[in-house]
Amino acid sequence: MSEHDLAGENIGLHRFAVFTALTTVFLIFVGGLVTSTESGLSVPDWPTTYGWNMFTFPISKWVGGIRYEHGHRLLASGVGFLTVILAFWTWFREKRKWVRWLAVAALGTVIAQGVLGGLTVIFLLPAPISTAHACLAQTFFCLVISIALFTSPAWKRELPSIGESGPGAPRMPVLCALTTVAVYVQLILGALMRHTDAGLAVRTFPFPLIPPFDSEKVAIHFAHRVGALVVATMIVWTFSRIYSHYSHHRLLFRPAMTMLALLVLQIALGAFTVWTAKGVLPTTAHVATGALILGASFLLTLRAFGMVSKRQPAAIYPFREPAWK
Repeated sequence: MSEHDLAGENIGLHRFAVFTALTTVFLIFVGGLVTSTESGLSVPDWPTTYGWNMFTFPISKWVGGIRYEHGHRLLASGVGFLTVILAFWTWFREKRKWVRWLAVAALGTVIAQGVLGGLTVIFLLPAPISTAHACLAQTFFCLVISIALFTSPAWKRELPSIGESGPGAPRMPVLCALTTVAVYVQLILGALMRHTDAGLAVRTFPFPLIPPFDSEKVAIHFAHRVGALVVATMIVWTFSRIYSHYSHHRLLFRPAMTMLALLVLQIALGAFTVWTAKGVLPTTAHVATGALILGASFLLTLRAFGMVSKRQPAAIYPFREPAWK
């Protein structure tokens, strides 16, 4: 039985994985809202909420920053529950062993994410733990995206098949991967900037292009701006390659086009974050849009590697499907 036939048997699983991914995006948005409103310690205990079981904490007490922090905890618990279902569903219904282990990895990641979330409260928001908490959320998001993709009926079936001499191969998949790495590193810098209170270390945008480096926070902020330039270059480069060779293949062109559109939005949100002195809405939207850019880039990367011909020898393309089994 072919891989897309196997995926076709799991359409329900695929849809559930997509739902989990969408819920994760919302969770990342709410997590950003907690940071933007400085509500991280509005609930000082964990895993309880002011001594209550978090699921029985009265709604009448959801006031001020508590509504953001407590709501974030409840939503995170919901995503964790969805991940448990996804992991068991995948393990018992999916025939491909490597896809089953992806689901196990997602479950392990969401558990680690919950522990990190608790540690951020217990240790009073230390920057290293808070940054790791933010970055692990992005990793979990990518894992769920991969499960949703690999269980979709369209996986590989509608992708162009290229070999060593095909247009853009093998540099095309590698370029997509490098773009994803650049986006992920930029998200790390963004998380570090938020959790070290360096978001307004440089209070103007776009000038000065090179600010005076009179503090560590300025260096972190400037690194994030340089990272944005690198990411923008990589995304435009990736889009131009796909537009030149694969604009008629929707499974490649659509995520590339989405990634480019999100880049424009992200630059605007970054500017408004500075201009509004970290206004809650633009700052939080900036966080969520960064996650969406990573998701689009990661999806494009998986599809780019998936389009390489399975007839290609391992020495040329070691990532062909049999190597994943």
